[in-house]
Amino acid sequence: MLRWRLVEWAAACTDVAELLAAGEQQTLEFFVGRLKEVSGPTVDHQELLYNASVLAHYARVSTHSAVDLMTPATLAEVFDHFVFDTSLRDDSAMMEAAGAQCLLLAGFFEDQLRRRHNIRWYSHLGVGFFSRAADLERSPEKVRLLAAIAAGFEPWRQRYARLSRDLRERSFLLIRPPR
Repeated sequence: MLRWRLVEWAAACTDVAELLAAGEQQTLEFFVGRLKEVSGPTVDHQELLYNASVLAHYARVSTHSAVDLMTPATLAEVFDHFVFDTSLRDDSAMMEAAGAQCLLLAGFFEDQLRRRHNIRWYSHLGVGFFSRAADLERSPEKVRLLAAIAAGFEPWRQRYARLSRDLRERSFLLIRPPR
């Protein structure tokens, strides 16, 4: 359901033909453009690209994926998978995924989840996941990026929430292409 809404909002800015043919590149470009709108001109370009890729990735991955790490439907699933089960805490990629899932759900879906979850607590948890991923990462460039995302987690979470609200509030008209 959450994934479909993300795809639905992304697709609303295109016509139906583009919706059906939207690939990874188009989805990424959509989120790069929309995040620029809500971030302002001073935002770090690498962080912007990273965050757009997070949104694009989860817009394209099902909550029931058998191939990729599935998109969690709620923050409780993030807790169960990454906090309650401690077997993944020494895996940089999994800690990064946990941080990205906290960012997605606590940010983009904040309005839907805030009544059932403590968004501030999950934001703090997301910072910890990204920090842990940076500590475990070997690539110096990736360490810098993950540390920057951890340090700027709350502003990015707020941007995700603002983007979600902006997309919901816009009036879209999908016009059927002529046959």
